[in-house]
Amino acid sequence: MAAYRSPSLFQPHRARQALRDANNGKIAPLVGCYLGLSTVPTARFVAPMGYDMIWVDWEHSACGVETMTTMVHEIMFMSEGKTIPFVRVPGHDHAAIGFALDAGASLVIPQVDTVAQAQHVLSASKFGTHSRGTRSAPPFRLIPGVTDTCHDASNPLGIHGNLNDAAAVMIQIETLAGIRNLDSILTEVPGIDAVWLGTLDLRVSMNLPANGGMGGAEPEWLAAVALYDEIMARHPEVAKAGFAMPVMPNFEQMLEGKALVMMAADVMALMGLMGSLQSGRQAVMPLKQGLKGGVVKENGAAKENGAVNGSGNGLVVNGNGNSEA
Repeated sequence: MAAYRSPSLFQPHRARQALRDANNGKIAPLVGCYLGLSTVPTARFVAPMGYDMIWVDWEHSACGVETMTTMVHEIMFMSEGKTIPFVRVPGHDHAAIGFALDAGASLVIPQVDTVAQAQHVLSASKFGTHSRGTRSAPPFRLIPGVTDTCHDASNPLGIHGNLNDAAAVMIQIETLAGIRNLDSILTEVPGIDAVWLGTLDLRVSMNLPANGGMGGAEPEWLAAVALYDEIMARHPEVAKAGFAMPVMPNFEQMLEGKALVMMAADVMALMGLMGSLQSGRQAVMPLKQGLKGGVVKENGAAKENGAVNGSGNGLVVNGNGNSEA
């Protein structure tokens, strides 16, 4: 994503253009990594790996404004501008949206159900009444003449117009009401760059088993997803986004039609440690059984109820005594 970085790494990437280009097939879909633990060391470690975008989950983590801001900067600087940071903000709070944008991130807005909610979050993310914006202009987030260089000098609103055009806004549809209102949302609220169908919350809100957000075969579920796809097809200018991890059984199907694909997650990688633990337990089990029988090998020969390189009534390695070591 280096081609979409702004003149300063303190400014957000031109993520809106990147999503448009991916949606129109000019570039490959953006490949992302989800950081559910939202810690600075994790962001610093993952940033240089080469993901197109990294999602910082501020909504479902204990991180505060300073941690979120530092994570965004780590992603920007440690990737040398090659990775776009997205922040999922906690709710629709005007100040939280401003904090994430001031840090230099693009936005993920959860649980958008109505036109009024969409209008509110878009207003909070934009400067100036021409963009229906109510975002407050931060006086010193950018240094005049140093980090406020415009990528489009012709924009009449200057740096603030450039910022409007740079940071992307992705909304999450996570309820049946949101799906039913989606056509009106995308018709009446210009400026939404991408939509993410939040399948986990959607299934829970529909009183269906969560299934880890992997979907299901219930008729009402299939009808809801079909309606979502039908509405998105009416708005081809808006990008679709979602999870599609190679370990998923329907990976190829989940890739279809998406301009942004989340293919990895810190929490999923760490859950792999449980597999390592299970393999380790199985590997040491024969050793445990051998010790239980009081048999230990020294230079290929078995000794029973004795010591290795020592003497005594217990199992001692390189020593003497009556206890196990």
